[in-house]
Amino acid sequence: MSEPTTGNGGDGTQREGSEHIGRAARSSQKGENGPNGQGSSTGRQGHGREEYGPHFVQSVARAMSVMRSFTAERRAQTLTEVARATGLDRATARRLLLTLADLGYVASDGRTFELTPRTLELGYAYLSSMSLPEIAQPHLQSLARELNETAALAVLDGDEIVYVSLVQSTRLMAVTISVGTRFDAYTTSMGRVLLAGLDDTELDERFGRLRLERKTDHTISSPRTLREEIDKVRRQGWALVDSELEEGLRGAAAPVRDRAGRVVAAANVSVHAGRTTPELVERDYVPMILRTVRLIEADLVGTVAR
Repeated sequence: MSEPTTGNGGDGTQREGSEHIGRAARSSQKGENGPNGQGSSTGRQGHGREEYGPHFVQSVARAMSVMRSFTAERRAQTLTEVARATGLDRATARRLLLTLADLGYVASDGRTFELTPRTLELGYAYLSSMSLPEIAQPHLQSLARELNETAALAVLDGDEIVYVSLVQSTRLMAVTISVGTRFDAYTTSMGRVLLAGLDDTELDERFGRLRLERKTDHTISSPRTLREEIDKVRRQGWALVDSELEEGLRGAAAPVRDRAGRVVAAANVSVHAGRTTPELVERDYVPMILRTVRLIEADLVGTVAR
């Protein structure tokens, strides 16, 4: 199964805002010291306001340029190196570094400066404001592109799964899927993963009201067999369902967990049975799905995936 891409009207606004900030930070690096290499903060401030408007705060742009000057290659820098990288004079660079140190974003051993883990809070504030489908979408796009198959994200709603994100492949699918599509959870790989994420008490309640209907000749119709399959998913950490929802449709899925370890969604790849075998799906597709959910989880909790 694959998940549909959600339309996000705010993307353009976010892009425009980030581009504006990027231009501001870059402008604070170019010609910061004036035409003769001397400090010319008044001239630069006026230029910034002329370019961006009276709202523009030059000191914010300068502070951003200082933080952006630290890279993987320049994890620790001296005052001189920061001034050179940003185009700021040493006195301005020093004041900004000491202010960032006071706020906990920069640390110093007396000679060099480096960013602290507190800077992650800035990125986490952005990530935490995003919805799960928005966070997952670029990772699903990469997965779908690498496999040339449909990739999706779904959540559990009652006894059904609901597609919340989808990246369609160019290959024809046996069923039509879009964001908002619902299927009985027990017939799909994502549904099995989401059911496996429930505790035993809640799962028992689900089974107490579950009515199993055969969608195809391969659909599991025995509650005992289904429970065994769910227990298997719990042990191995992923699910593979073959032609139980639709004849010829094969899906593999893995759980997406939040910071507390709760299963909040499932990601999957759907393939036509004629293009591969269950063994090949397990060997070639499942590791890539597991890698994708780790990346989604890392973004979801605001940490760096290892």
